[in-house]
Amino acid sequence: MRNPKAFFNGLTNNLILFVSFLFIGAQSFAFQPSDIKYVEYKGEVVNANNGRPISSAYLALNNSNISTITNSDGEFSLKVPEDLIEATVTVSVLGFQSKTLPLTYFKSEGTRIELEETVQELAEINLYKATNPRLLVEEMLAKKDENYLSDQSLMTSFYRETIKKGWSNVSLSEAVVKIFKSPYNSSKRDLVSIYKARKSTDYDKLDTVAVKLRGGPFNTLYLDMMKYTEYVLRPEMVESYNFTFDEPTKINDRFTYVVDFKELDESDPWYYGKLFIDAETSTLVKANYSLNVDDRSKAAKMFVKKKPSGAKVYPVELNYQVDYAQNNGKWHYAYGKAQMDYVVNWKRKIFNSRYKINSEMVVTDWESYASDDWKKSVDLINPNIVMVDDVSGFYDTEFWGSNNIIEPEKSIQNAIDKIKRKMKNE
Repeated sequence: MRNPKAFFNGLTNNLILFVSFLFIGAQSFAFQPSDIKYVEYKGEVVNANNGRPISSAYLALNNSNISTITNSDGEFSLKVPEDLIEATVTVSVLGFQSKTLPLTYFKSEGTRIELEETVQELAEINLYKATNPRLLVEEMLAKKDENYLSDQSLMTSFYRETIKKGWSNVSLSEAVVKIFKSPYNSSKRDLVSIYKARKSTDYDKLDTVAVKLRGGPFNTLYLDMMKYTEYVLRPEMVESYNFTFDEPTKINDRFTYVVDFKELDESDPWYYGKLFIDAETSTLVKANYSLNVDDRSKAAKMFVKKKPSGAKVYPVELNYQVDYAQNNGKWHYAYGKAQMDYVVNWKRKIFNSRYKINSEMVVTDWESYASDDWKKSVDLINPNIVMVDDVSGFYDTEFWGSNNIIEPEKSIQNAIDKIKRKMKNE
């Protein structure tokens, strides 16, 4: 019998509702920017058939560890060292044919990349002869040590956390973080240090409730299903799920099995979703999944840490995504996203309040890191960190410097611009 509490204690997706709140000043961080000069390229990735933006498209600078991802408007920003000007960039996303372009194709503004939808027949996938989805998942888990990074790595990542009340952004937190990622065959947990961060919260829109997400970058880091198999797919838990094959697809021009999974035990909040498994190597390359929270009472106990008296607070939708990237034949965590919707019902009030919490993190650079010298020079953050309390505001337009980030979405950028104007007038 599974223990669902283990997942929630580790993932720390807790909604904290406070009547009072506290602002803490900016922290100092130990990492220093390098002297390397960078060139920035901006643009959008769109569907070649209809011009619609493609979100979560992965842009990787070939023969390097540099990458970024498009936002929900299909927009990207990619910063490349000057000495890599002759490089090429591969653009890939599920459901579209990958495209590799020379860096000379990119412009400082207005680069447009069109991707064709994948329409190729996938009969060739039969070459790999997988007929039992459960056995395929068991093989995927058994080959973790073979397929994923076996060295300690230092990853540079960009993390963003937004909280909306209705359609209005009320809290924005962003950070460049350093992840000290232990090997996938190690039981050691990953460590995180914040290099640079900023935030702002508009409590005027929150009425009497301050919504705070506990966990910060760990919310997305713990979505790494192959590192933290104990949370969702422990090998000994495989029999707790029903697995079925969906239509195969292609990711990065490689044939990929799609396995639907669903927990059999529905007495507690239960998982369901899709696993995208490379057909040749049995590697998990992507997962989209959700937690069913129809049982409001049990879901509230698991996810709501504190709440005001006179209010009922519960999650209504919890969706997750994790993507992996390959380098030199080994795969590693590349992108994680958590989307959480909560409802607050007040006594003697006709209308309820709905809050949408989104957190996402993309690995923008990484390197093997055998030494433990970093322990002497950094402040590691706690998995229970509350980002809106622990970082500073949106003052400097050049704040991120040479770091690769996810371009702000239009609604987020509008909120940031409003914050800047408000600060300027104060």
